[in-house]
Amino acid sequence: MKRTEFRRRLTAALTQARRELLGARAPGGHWVGELSSSALSTATAVCALATVEKHSALRTPHSALLIERGLEWLAQHQNSDGGWGDTTISVSNISTTALCWAAFGIVQGSDAKFRSVVARAENWLAERAGGIDPEHLAPAIIRRYGKDRTFSVPILLTCALGGRLGPMAGAWRRILPLPFELAACPHQWFAALRLPVVSYALPALIAIGQARHHHLPSRNPLARFVRALTRSRTLAVLQSIQPSSGGFLEATPLTSFVVMSLACAGNVAHPVTRHGLEFLEKSPRPDGSWPIDTNLATWVTTLALNALGPRPAIDSGVSALALEPNDLRAIREWLLAQQYREEHPYTHAAPGGWAWTDLPGGVPDADDTAGALLALHSLGEIGDSTRAAALAGIHWLLNLQNRDGGIPTFCRGWGALPFDRSSPDLTAHGLRAWAAWRADVPSNVRTRLDQATVRAVEYLRQTQREDGSWVPLWFGNQFAPDDQNPTYGTARVVLALEKLAALGIKSGEGPRSRGIEWLVRAQNPDGAWGGFKGGPGSVEETALALEALASTTKNGAGQEMGEVRSAITQGTTWLVEQVENGTWKNPSPIGFYFARLWYHERLYPMVFTVGALNAAERSCREG
Repeated sequence: MKRTEFRRRLTAALTQARRELLGARAPGGHWVGELSSSALSTATAVCALATVEKHSALRTPHSALLIERGLEWLAQHQNSDGGWGDTTISVSNISTTALCWAAFGIVQGSDAKFRSVVARAENWLAERAGGIDPEHLAPAIIRRYGKDRTFSVPILLTCALGGRLGPMAGAWRRILPLPFELAACPHQWFAALRLPVVSYALPALIAIGQARHHHLPSRNPLARFVRALTRSRTLAVLQSIQPSSGGFLEATPLTSFVVMSLACAGNVAHPVTRHGLEFLEKSPRPDGSWPIDTNLATWVTTLALNALGPRPAIDSGVSALALEPNDLRAIREWLLAQQYREEHPYTHAAPGGWAWTDLPGGVPDADDTAGALLALHSLGEIGDSTRAAALAGIHWLLNLQNRDGGIPTFCRGWGALPFDRSSPDLTAHGLRAWAAWRADVPSNVRTRLDQATVRAVEYLRQTQREDGSWVPLWFGNQFAPDDQNPTYGTARVVLALEKLAALGIKSGEGPRSRGIEWLVRAQNPDGAWGGFKGGPGSVEETALALEALASTTKNGAGQEMGEVRSAITQGTTWLVEQVENGTWKNPSPIGFYFARLWYHERLYPMVFTVGALNAAERSCREG
């Protein structure tokens, strides 16, 4: 393809992608997106609603209809192999399949009404677990999560309530006890206590722990006494951290587990149960399904702003496709309003961070805080309010940095379980945010940023795998070994180290060069990238890799730049073809939503495509 034709197609594709992304905004001017419907969420919601009905004198027509429609949706979206995945395009997994099977068991008459659906699910579980009896199913679920009980215990609880673990007297013995009494301790102790669940799962620890204690108290008289003594106190803690929406983390599964646990433990009328039930009853979609979370509005807005970047250059041919000044002001004000100005009641995070959503169930975290800082900087016109918010966010990230130099998600020092540890993708995002604001902060803050940057780069050096890649925490690939997505992780780290190189910070040069080499080698023959070398290509993963490589050209790389440019050209051509043939907006389930729950987001392919084609256009124009 001649260079002029290549430029023409690239400009046309970028113009279309920017136009459609700008057109995907909500009436308020920001982006909301749409999370995938989830079989897992639908199953847990059905089980929670059914458990409340069983333990309450009230059976409302509305609740009964939601249960019926939820089961119908599950039956219609069973995979061809008899199992269920987390989304409608996910491969089957044992967790979701067991929960869906439990949903049909918990609603009286559903095993008979959906006989063929249930039979196929039982066949799938029997093949994977060795049988559907409790002796096979329970250990198989526990093995999937190892020592992390955040999700294995709730699944087993749901299966027990659905009659899938045999008679209840024996079923409760399959559910590992959770030390809910520890929630009565000062929150400053939590990291040192090394709880068997991750930091964000405190509601599940309390509710499920109480349910297990209610039905099967410990044989240890001291433990039994302490748990009885702290029951009211920990319920009060649970009530104090429930958001006004009723939904913990705005998440259907977590809220469902809390509701069904409290209901079956004699607390069906408790305010937490009632408010959680209200959240579940207002959350289903018109088709009868529930999403994994309400929305990722803050996250996708910052991703979109950072992908769009500054107004395009006049000679790019797409200069008119940018946010107007009034739009920029409205989004800036909206984004500033999402910053937490007080200590968060749930994780006790200090003021200054951002969550993934604009709804009350959000919790400030590293990824969203870094994204918000980058977005505020890209919006320009840095006034006093923006500067103050940015300084608070920068300090928030600095104070979150772990001793190993990396950045975790929610809380510093919770390192017992994977989803509480430092991770390369979060650390890279934090580095980009620090680099963006480095020239705009006071000298004392800049000194601290530089010190933190040295530690973060060393963390990335230590966590780079032998093949040159990095593995992220919050994104995966369902076709990869161990569900990992080194393409996402490596692309994000390379992009961060490139930003440092542009500032003259060369400490990450070696790891950056090896990361670039890995990305070039991981490209498929057709020009696309999957989540790992040789994996099936996707729009999201191709765009992520392309953006990282297209941003490296001006600072060079350790290997021949000709190889990098060739990979950029092939990747750009593939992505442009997806825009031209209309497949560029087809999402892939690459998102992890806690405890290896998969999701896809409607805006991800659009956002990542715009970011990649913008980088490719700049590379083409400058090089």
